[in-house]
Amino acid sequence: MVAPAAGEECVIIDPGHQAAQGVEETLRKHRLKPVAVVLTHGHIDHVASVVPVCGAHDVPAWIHPSDRYMMSDPEKAVGRSIGMPLMGELTVGEPDDVRELTDGARLELAGLELTVAHAPGHTKGSVTFGMPEAADVPPVFFSGDLLFAGSIGRTDLPGGDMDEMLASLARVCLPLDDSTVVLSGHGPQTTIGRERATNPYLRQVAGGLGSQAAPRRGM
Repeated sequence: MVAPAAGEECVIIDPGHQAAQGVEETLRKHRLKPVAVVLTHGHIDHVASVVPVCGAHDVPAWIHPSDRYMMSDPEKAVGRSIGMPLMGELTVGEPDDVRELTDGARLELAGLELTVAHAPGHTKGSVTFGMPEAADVPPVFFSGDLLFAGSIGRTDLPGGDMDEMLASLARVCLPLDDSTVVLSGHGPQTTIGRERATNPYLRQVAGGLGSQAAPRRGM
């Protein structure tokens, strides 16, 4: 959840499997009022709680059109071997209000400015959200499953493509300032500067290393 301060409106990013209870507890703790759910991509570990969270607060969900089908058909998105064990635990489908993201769009939500970058590779409709520097808070980059601390998202599931992933890393991540804080879909917080210096995939697209083995992290 992202908000200007406690007691303000907020945006919820990627409410995944069994996230609804934790969302409600955090909203109460910080006295936050959600105005939207925004999704970096459509895999079930990022969207499984979209319907209950949006329904409880009557807010829209934003997703790229290429990944929209995944909310209603998660098994098609991840393959039968991964999807089937989870299907019995999920309420699939779309919330009442779904809005589609486009590359370069700027969302003004909850007093925040989120800049959307289409970043295919992990999925066809993967996006990232960037927030500019504000006061003494550095720029923030919500990378979804594009960029992790020390790694990147997997590309072996339906819609994944390693060449697209590398192109997205070069186009979306490399231009960011080193001070940018990276909050990813999996793993610890990092910075663009740290990843530029140590992440083998980011170094590869910057011309520093040869090809790396494809990762298998993230759903």
